[in-house]
Amino acid sequence: MNTKKEYCYKYPRPAYTADCMVLTKRSKNAEILLIKRKNKPFKDYWALPGGYTDINETSYDAAKRELFEETGIVVNELTEFGVFDTLGRDPRGRTVTVVYYIFKKDVSNKMTAGDDAAEVQLFPIKNLPELAFDHKEIIMKAINKLID
Repeated sequence: MNTKKEYCYKYPRPAYTADCMVLTKRSKNAEILLIKRKNKPFKDYWALPGGYTDINETSYDAAKRELFEETGIVVNELTEFGVFDTLGRDPRGRTVTVVYYIFKKDVSNKMTAGDDAAEVQLFPIKNLPELAFDHKEIIMKAINKLID
């Protein structure tokens, strides 16, 4: 007996992604870990590590997986920051993301770009490069809520 149900919906479904904010402090400056995108859209722009959630994983697991794949950093725990669903935030289509964060003492010796990240780098949160998607707005909201 086939217990798998098939559904057909007349409503388009959004893509579901997970992003990570890794925040650290070297000397007196708060910094955030960013990746340089290897692919379109926003090729060569800096972004939060993250990506699509697989059908068989939670956004939490996707965030940890994407962080490792793109930066080489392994984390045991992340804290959910929020859900971001602004219309037009991703030119590929309707996309909803769950953003997680972690404060790490030092990640500079553990960072290695991988998967679809061309580079990985720490940036002072007060001097961010031009960012992909709506990541600047997400980071600004985090600074106001978590750091100030």
